[in-house]
Amino acid sequence: MTLVLVAAWCFLVAVAGGAVGLVLGNIRLPAIVLAATSPAAGAGANIGISGVSALTAAIVHIRAGRIDWRLVAWLTPPSIVGALVGGYVSGKVPKNAFLVTIGVFLLLMSADLLRRREPAPPRRMTHTETLLIGGGIGLLGGFVGLILGSLRLPAMLRMGEPLAKAIGTNLAVGFFVGAAGVVGHLPGGVDWTLLAVGSAASVPGALLGARLTGRLPEAQLKLAIAGILVVAGGALLVQAFV
Repeated sequence: MTLVLVAAWCFLVAVAGGAVGLVLGNIRLPAIVLAATSPAAGAGANIGISGVSALTAAIVHIRAGRIDWRLVAWLTPPSIVGALVGGYVSGKVPKNAFLVTIGVFLLLMSADLLRRREPAPPRRMTHTETLLIGGGIGLLGGFVGLILGSLRLPAMLRMGEPLAKAIGTNLAVGFFVGAAGVVGHLPGGVDWTLLAVGSAASVPGALLGARLTGRLPEAQLKLAIAGILVVAGGALLVQAFV
């Protein structure tokens, strides 16, 4: 019964995440950790599920031409390096402080998306911007054990990246960061049963969600992203204080 409930939750999270270009690992994490053999093994399984979900949804966006490969190439290396450094220093700083910071930042980002203003003109992000965004978010993600696409996506939108390509690009980068996260968790153990069950349930959910991306009007898509950022930010704040 526990595995059935985990599978159902992973499917629902993958549908929502695939539609808005996020894997929502922080929303999935509490259920995975609760069902895992240990918190560390659950965290490793959760990052693996995030990587599978991101890859599945990214394939749909690749076929639709909604990925900026130049941006993927520049964002991925600093994201992985940042995640490795964040994982290394995670035991030296109170994690709750980072969870609160990220949670508040997500809430601010959601408010920014909902604020009525002229949209940023589409443009290519500079190399400096991609390195700072990739490295900074990777550092925070490695510290708290999450891919943090929920930070990367609004940051790209803020920099003027077109919405559809930002969604696809975020998922493609998320796959590489998730794969690196699993490798990083191997010494501490991974709950492979949960990884297998969660991944199997997430694949159809991510496919369904990614197909919804191209059908939703941009205004509704931004509203959905903002709503999910509120939920994700709230989940991190609860995790920090409970």
